[in-house]
Amino acid sequence: MRTLRIISLLLVIIGAINWGLIGLFDFNLVSLIFGGVESSLTRVIYILVGISGLLSIKELVDLFED
Repeated sequence: MRTLRIISLLLVIIGAINWGLIGLFDFNLVSLIFGGVESSLTRVIYILVGISGLLSIKELVDLFED
C-alpha cells in the first residue's frame, strides 16, 4: 500500500507542475513528452493523474482523523 501511495503522490505532483506550466506559460509538458494532446499515452497519464487526485482525497481525510 505504501508503494501505491508514493506513486499516487508523485503523479499528483506531476499533474500540479503541469497545470502550473500551463497556467504560467501555456506550456503542456506532459503533452510534449508523450506525443501531443491526442496521444493515447498522454490520455493514460492524465487518467492516472486524475485517479491519483481521487486517492489523495483519502489521504486528506486520514490527516483530519488523526
